[in-house]
Order: sequence, then C-alpha cells, then structure tokens
Amino acid sequence: MPTVENTAKVNRGLSFKFDLQAYTLIIALVLIAIIFGFFTGGEFLSSRNISNLFTQMSVIAVLAIGMTLIIVAGHIDLSVGSLVGLTGGIAAILQVWYDWNTLMAVLAAVVIGAVFGLWQGWWVAYRAVPAFIVTLGGMLIFRGILIGLSKGQTVAPMNASFKEIGNSYFPYIPGYILAIISIALLFFWTARNRKKRESMGLMLPSAKLDYGKISAYSFFILLITYMLNRYLGIPLPILIVVVLAGIFIFISNKTAFGRYVYAIGGNQEAAALSGINIKKNTLWVFITMGALAGVSGVLLTSRLNAATVSAGNMYELDAIAACVIGGTSLIGGKGKIVGALIGALIMASIDNGMSMMNIETFWQYIVKGLILIVAVWIDISSKK
Repeated sequence: MPTVENTAKVNRGLSFKFDLQAYTLIIALVLIAIIFGFFTGGEFLSSRNISNLFTQMSVIAVLAIGMTLIIVAGHIDLSVGSLVGLTGGIAAILQVWYDWNTLMAVLAAVVIGAVFGLWQGWWVAYRAVPAFIVTLGGMLIFRGILIGLSKGQTVAPMNASFKEIGNSYFPYIPGYILAIISIALLFFWTARNRKKRESMGLMLPSAKLDYGKISAYSFFILLITYMLNRYLGIPLPILIVVVLAGIFIFISNKTAFGRYVYAIGGNQEAAALSGINIKKNTLWVFITMGALAGVSGVLLTSRLNAATVSAGNMYELDAIAACVIGGTSLIGGKGKIVGALIGALIMASIDNGMSMMNIETFWQYIVKGLILIVAVWIDISSKK
C-alpha cells in the first residue's frame, strides 16, 4: 500500500518533470540568444536590438494570444493575417482620408475586427462549416476588401498620436516602478494561491520551488527592464502585449468561459453532455480573435506609419507556428498563452538574428518551416 510519504515523493517527482517540460522553451530561447549573440559579436544582445525585437514581435504576439484560444477550442484561423491588413488599413483610411481622430480610428479597427470574427464564428458554430474552409475564404475576402477600399494605394502618413502607439516608449523611472509592481503582484498571487490550495487540502508544491520560480521571474523582469531602459525605455507595444496576455491568462484559467474552451477542445461530446453551450462559446472565441486581429492591425499600421495592401501577409502562419512551438496542441484541448508568447519571441528572434547575420531570406523560411515540423513532431511524440 502506498504511504502518504511515498505519494508525496511521487507528486514532487511529477511536479519536477512538469517543470522541466515547461522550461524547455526558455532554455531554447536562451540558447538562441547565446548563438546569435556569438555570431553577431554581441550586437544581438544589445539594448537597441532587444528593444527592436520586442517591438517587432508585438504584432504576432497579440495574434498568438487569440490563436491559442482558437486552437485549444479545436479550430484554426487562416484569415488573421488578412484581417490584420484590413483593420489596419481601415484605421489608416479613416484617419488619413476622413480625418478621424486616433481614438475613434483605433476603436473602429477593433470593432470591425470583432464583427468579422463574429461573421466567421457564425459560419463555424451555427452552420457547421469547418473553420479551415471558413477562414480560408475569409483570408481571400478580407484581402480583397482591403484592396478595394484602398484602391491598391499605400495610405499614409498617420497622425503623430497614432504613430506613438507603435513607436513610443515608457519612461525609465515609471518603467522600474512598473517592474517592481509586477514583481510584488507575482509574490502576492503566489502566496494567495498557496494559501487557497492549502485551505482546500490540495497538493502543495514546496515553498522553495514556488518562490524560487518567482525569484527567477523577478530577476528576468528586472534584467529586461534594465536592458530596455539602457536604450529608450520599455516599448509601448510590448506593454500592450503584456496587458492583453495578463487579461487572457486570467480569462483562460479563472473564468467559466476559459475552462469551457479547454473542455470543448479536449472532448466536444463530453463538453456538450456536461451542459456547455458549444455554439455560443465557439462564437465568442472567433469574436475575440477578430478583436485581437484589430489590435494587431493598429500596432502594425502605427509602427510602419502606413497601411499597404500586403500588410499582414502570412502572419497567420507565424501566429500558428508561435502557438505550436509554445506547446499548443493542434488537436485541441491543450495550450498556454505564456507558451505562445515565448514561441512568438523565438520566431522573432530567429528572423532578427538571421537578418543581422545577413543570411538570405529563403533560409529564414526554411529554418522556420523546419522548426514548425519538429515542434509538431515533439507534440505528437509526447502524446504517444
């Protein structure tokens, strides 16, 4: 008969194994940074390049947040790249051609993205058309609408306030204050969760393990803040990503909607028998993805200070790749937003590092494609 002590040892072993799996991505990211840092003479790890890297990854990172929920629910969205281009183009047209102010143009882009997400979600949820087909059609439709609305022209320049969304920086001292607040919240939530688990009689990891992880996170938060402040400060786009990630991590872990999404992706029949409204929740997943595509469209247009007919091209594949590399299963039911963000950072790091090494573009596509295949293979192998 297993004793309580032996069971605790097994639980600690399982917890340790899980932690090793969770930190594999971070180890891979560190190795990528070391390799590119070596081959670029340290320039890859400079404050300026790290700042540019975070700014560049912000668009894909926002898409990866929504794509994680889409894939976890057992679907796919091939239209997000075109929707990024369309929503960013609409924001630019409203501001440049019709003189809308920045706030109204941004809200219009997000709302229109959500409306198109609603339209696609209706076909998937209420008309049972496979998401692959619906979003493939959406990819063509949205690109066509963008070309028609813009008349094939580049729409520019944007107002100064609009450009600041994707090109401004959080000042040094407020940046450190924000970092300290974030660290304090990490410790607070860890202590609160431990107390709650203890009161419910649930398995509790050792305090050293929990607070050791938080201490490591705190170190990296301060290090990144220091590196970014050595240049111009924390880029506003990455702050937007962090805020959105925090909101959707809470939604996915602490709300009924988030748990329903995982249940639907894990076993749709069981979820339906449990009383979960499959259609309604699927619809909301696509609405969320559309709204986040609108946010990405604003970030991209702001950073480029222009809207073009090719904006967002192939971004859907980068977003899907970021999710898969981050551990999201294409079968559904499994995936974490934090993993998707790390996956987006890995993809952006590879693009950035290879560009700094003057490696030809075709090699960048080949390397990213191979990484995607290997990531899916690892996911399938782990299930076996």
